[in-house]
Amino acid sequence: MKTNRIVEASILAFAIIVLGFNLKAGIDHFVDKDRRVTVKGLAEMEVPANKVTWPIVSKEIGNDLPSLYSKINSTNAAIKRFLRAGGLTESEISVNAPVVIDMNAERYGNNQSGYRYNITSVITVTSSKVDLVRKILARQGELLKDGIAIVSGDYENPIRYEYTGLNDIKGKMMDQAITNASATAQQFATVSRSNLSRIESASQGQFSIEDRDSNTPYIKKVRVVTTITYSLEN
Repeated sequence: MKTNRIVEASILAFAIIVLGFNLKAGIDHFVDKDRRVTVKGLAEMEVPANKVTWPIVSKEIGNDLPSLYSKINSTNAAIKRFLRAGGLTESEISVNAPVVIDMNAERYGNNQSGYRYNITSVITVTSSKVDLVRKILARQGELLKDGIAIVSGDYENPIRYEYTGLNDIKGKMMDQAITNASATAQQFATVSRSNLSRIESASQGQFSIEDRDSNTPYIKKVRVVTTITYSLEN
């Protein structure tokens, strides 16, 4: 009987020890389970625009429609010669159909100009030669010598600079964003006396492309932010 009680006591003690270890492991796992750090990684890059769209607007007013059409065609021909002389090709220049406004037919208008017709013509330059187009833009005042005045500051037809090579830099920027996020997480882990473990979740933000500033719209700032959650261990 005494031997049986010793055996039972030993088994009970061993069971209590095992239970204690299991409880400790469970508690440690539960505590570590909620130990996470969420960080953001930013990547930015400045790139030159690789596409420009330049609407060149000219206007004519008068009373004789046929002569106005003749004049607007002459103006368009002079502008095209100027652009080709600057180095642009025919495929980079397109002439839109002129828009004619009969100011006497405007229902709510009050025509005080003395002219009946207002014709607007738009020649659109679309090119990947951004630097070349900018040089031509700087010389557009030369058209004044031919009696051609280009309408500038037209909010309906602004000059647009674009960057279309996002796919070429996406991978590099994502690597940079993840590296920056990892460095921030590692710093947090060091300060909290923890070890950085696996990635629990990650999300990539939208890439944004904006003008660097209002004075240099031909320089673009590309930006992306990635959010990563790491688990921490002791």
